[in-house]
Amino acid sequence: MSDINDLRNRMDEVTLEMIKLLKTRTDIAKEIGEVKKNIGKGVTDEVREDNLRGKVISLCNEIGLDETIATKFFNFLLNESVKVQSNNKQTHLSIFLKAKSMEQQGKKIIHMEVGEPDFLPPVIVKNALEEVFDKGFLKYGQARGMPIFRDALAKYVSKKFNANITEDNIIVSPGARFSIFTAITTLLNPGDEIIVIEPAWPAYKDCALNAGIKVRTINTTLEEKWEPSLEQIKNTINSNTKMIVLNYPNNPTGKILSEKLQDKIVELARQNDLYVLSDEIYSQYAKTSWKSILSYSYKKSIVTQSFSKSHAMTGFRIGYAIADTEIIEKMAKLEALCLTNVSEPIQYIAMKALEADTTNNSNTVQNRLDMLSEKASKMGLDFVVPDGAMYIFARINQEGFDGVQFANSTLEKGLAIAPGEGFGNYKNFIRISACQDEKTLIEGMNILGNIMSEEQ
Repeated sequence: MSDINDLRNRMDEVTLEMIKLLKTRTDIAKEIGEVKKNIGKGVTDEVREDNLRGKVISLCNEIGLDETIATKFFNFLLNESVKVQSNNKQTHLSIFLKAKSMEQQGKKIIHMEVGEPDFLPPVIVKNALEEVFDKGFLKYGQARGMPIFRDALAKYVSKKFNANITEDNIIVSPGARFSIFTAITTLLNPGDEIIVIEPAWPAYKDCALNAGIKVRTINTTLEEKWEPSLEQIKNTINSNTKMIVLNYPNNPTGKILSEKLQDKIVELARQNDLYVLSDEIYSQYAKTSWKSILSYSYKKSIVTQSFSKSHAMTGFRIGYAIADTEIIEKMAKLEALCLTNVSEPIQYIAMKALEADTTNNSNTVQNRLDMLSEKASKMGLDFVVPDGAMYIFARINQEGFDGVQFANSTLEKGLAIAPGEGFGNYKNFIRISACQDEKTLIEGMNILGNIMSEEQ
């Protein structure tokens, strides 16, 4: 008995020593975060992390420690550093909330920071709002969603994307964001790794970080027309890699992958048994050839969709995910735990919205994007003309340019735009949304042009 107590005491001492070292490491991370902030450097440094990861693996081989356990612990440490250093990071939502606060104080703001279409939902939605009470869709329901709605979604998706989908492959969620959260949280474990191709909507990273999952970023560039390198993805995959996120048409760049490259990425995922989480919320706004991940019939794929962009129903908070039944079951357990079920009235309204023709929405946004592209070119903004979605992601070539400071200064002049920093290490970029009427967008671009002229 004394032997086991001695061992336990030794283990306690080691544990307490590890906590002390964690405190020291966290303090250093805070200092590094302040330095990075002052010099305008991004939070993550993939090259440095990879070098350190290599040293960790070499040490494991030397001392006879299981590499998988060590790298999971290593990922935990890296995530803690990211959390410490990301406290002051500003995104499009930061600007949006500040803009809303200014509006409450009576200031006029042109919103070009968020992807919220200004046009109304289909007329059928208004009618559905009036009839839902009489229809009796007012009760508790299945966490996956109402069977009648999931069946309608399955038929809609099967027809639209030429896929073989049943209601068992569908889960309804309060916005696509929640499907992304449940997929990442239920399918991955703390210490696992997820690959995100940047620039990217920040929610993927935030959901992973919240769940203790390490994000490995693939950085793409304007010069390469936002094309990810297959070789870089290959080199990032290791025994802890469990998922890759795809978002095409992309937010914020509007990029659509070539079918050939997308085929290779999906094949790479198959070879390495990775989940593919495909956010296809902007699929309706693809102006060039686009291929849904559903067409691959890959058992470990999860496709998320929403009514927010396609049907201009942002405030209704209604989305869905399409996946294998086993994946849906896991996601449904967490959704039931969090919210019982999505509001039945909202589900009914969304089901009726499926009957609407939303082609005009796509044409409207495309015309606005074309106009914005023309204006941005004349202003000397550096960008790739988007293949789809509803944004322009532009670089401003000015010495010492800081997207966050610039977004705050334009806000003071009545224009809200999104800083590039919110989408990755893109400090000298801004995202401009095409979700207002043409007259308002022109007014916003004029404000932007005047501010740029003043700062040159």
